[in-house]
Amino acid sequence: MNGVVATARRIVVKVGSSLVTNEGRGADAEAIGNWSRQLAALARRGREVVMVSSGAVAEGMKRLGWAARPKELHEQQAAAAVGQMGLVQMYESSLARHGLQSAQVLLTHADLADRERYLNARSTLLTLLALKVVPVINENDTVVNDEIKFGDNDTLGALVANLVDADAYVILTDQRGLYSADPRRDPAARLVEEAAAGDPALEAMAGGAGSGIGRGGMLTKVLAARRAAGSGTSTVIAWGREADVLLRLAAGERIGTQLNAATAKLAARKQWMLDHLQLRGSVTVDSGATAKLRDEGKSLLPIGITEVQGEFARGDVIAVRNPEGAEIARGLANYSSAEARLVARRPSSQIEALLGYANEPEMIHRTNLVLV
Repeated sequence: MNGVVATARRIVVKVGSSLVTNEGRGADAEAIGNWSRQLAALARRGREVVMVSSGAVAEGMKRLGWAARPKELHEQQAAAAVGQMGLVQMYESSLARHGLQSAQVLLTHADLADRERYLNARSTLLTLLALKVVPVINENDTVVNDEIKFGDNDTLGALVANLVDADAYVILTDQRGLYSADPRRDPAARLVEEAAAGDPALEAMAGGAGSGIGRGGMLTKVLAARRAAGSGTSTVIAWGREADVLLRLAAGERIGTQLNAATAKLAARKQWMLDHLQLRGSVTVDSGATAKLRDEGKSLLPIGITEVQGEFARGDVIAVRNPEGAEIARGLANYSSAEARLVARRPSSQIEALLGYANEPEMIHRTNLVLV
């Protein structure tokens, strides 16, 4: 049976520090060139790929002449700031050699916890993918005060997978996958080829740190797979030094450990919105907008809104009501209640003139809307 990457259109790939820094000796041009070649091949086949890359601190250490990873947070942040320059430059030039444009995106967990910043990041990343640009994402280590920690980029990759509605999340590491026990200590340990993401037994199997260069271990990868599964994304954990690992996974080969999401991607997203018991507000729409939402699966445009109720911010989940007042849908608002009142009954082309800016042409995009 083919793996999940074979049918995935949108893939988030996370590579660990040891795979891009020549075991900690600074950014490895040959390794990054190899990843870029595989990403380009996937792009030519119509796949959309987001790269979450570790390695900034290790590259900064090399540039600063530090032999050991610093313990002080401010020194780690300084190393990340210095190293980010070289890491991103290397990705840009490597991807450009294969005809791909790239973009640097630095995120923190706070960006994805705040609903407005979440929508801003989502809109940016989806726009980059639509423009055939490869986003290269890293933790914004320079400004965070508690995020440079054990296995952080595994979690960041899972959050990015949720953010862009990825079909598959591939974690490439210096281990061949999840084993039933530590293979360094137990000769009877077997590779877990497939399991359900979130199974508590997996957390018991995972343990111990990874390499001395990265900060992650197998447990963080198992927990990241569980987080990705919350939005319906399945995860593959594989050895990054396997030849052409991304291309072989995309061709259907089973490599490493596949942790399957129990819920389909769309169903998970819908359930998240339906589970909001307390809504901050709602909009009432006319009969034309009602028909477009229910019968045609369209986005909600401001011109179809007749009334705005309650006080809500951009990114809040709000209800959509038909002319009779019955709730027909709910979704993530692209505009606050105050902004919605200004643009209601107006065409999207007038949003910028009315507000002085335009986030999106829709009040609620169809991918952020669920019928009830």
